[in-house]
Amino acid sequence: MKKIAIVTDSNSGITQKGMKEYKGLYVIPMPFTIGEEEFFEDINLSQDEFYQKLLSNADISTSQPSIGNIVELWENLLKEYDEVVHIPMSSALSMSCETATNFAKDFNGKVQVVDNHAISVTQRQSVLNAMKLIEKGFDAKQIKEKLEEEKENASIYIMVSTLKYLKKGGRITPAAAAIGTLLKIKPVLQIQGGKLDQFAKVLNEKVACSKMISAIKKDLDTRFRNFVENDEMRVYVAHTNCKIKAEKFAEEIRQEIPNVPLEIINPLSLSVACHIGDGALAVACSRIIK
Repeated sequence: MKKIAIVTDSNSGITQKGMKEYKGLYVIPMPFTIGEEEFFEDINLSQDEFYQKLLSNADISTSQPSIGNIVELWENLLKEYDEVVHIPMSSALSMSCETATNFAKDFNGKVQVVDNHAISVTQRQSVLNAMKLIEKGFDAKQIKEKLEEEKENASIYIMVSTLKYLKKGGRITPAAAAIGTLLKIKPVLQIQGGKLDQFAKVLNEKVACSKMISAIKKDLDTRFRNFVENDEMRVYVAHTNCKIKAEKFAEEIRQEIPNVPLEIINPLSLSVACHIGDGALAVACSRIIK
């Protein structure tokens, strides 16, 4: 059996501390520029520090991890491991996957970059699935192929609490943001196949939460019905700086969807939070490999 390392980035929600719980896992911290200073998630920028800066209207921007640092990591890992499986965030949301794929070509198949349209909790589940496949004796290429076969077997819905950051990122116009804020509209976004789209617009958080629960329940009852019957689906809750609200939301989900285990309640990665702001809630489901 080949010795295989798994590499992902902090968009997965796996922290530097959490990384140490898994043998053979390496997490690349996502970089941020705040003002003119560079920070790295969970290295010199904690969740609390990030939200303090965000809520004080600091100028925050995200960027890709340095490809030089990634290649150096691969080179060092291949001194100890036979192969590397690299699981970045969805190519539909960032160029980092395409960049990594191009540079992996220089490693003669020893580095396999997975593009399975995952982000946040579904990206985390991809990492766990990869580890299960290593246990089953899959090599890096087979793991890549299997994970990419699973790319449609996940669903994410996100309620945004404020329109401020969608406006700042250019996803909605200032006029639409002003009207939406005045009417207290809460947009619900969805990620299907890696692409971020609008799902619904509602007038308060209670309705938004109900809308998301109904949507994920419908997915589980229809698209993923066979996986649910085989106990192969899991539900996840994620949030931006609102843990108590997320725990309440999770309890509502457990009551409405008692037949599918709710796996974790996790903070969304800071690079996601940068674009949607604080107070956001998300529910997701993903197929697991047992």
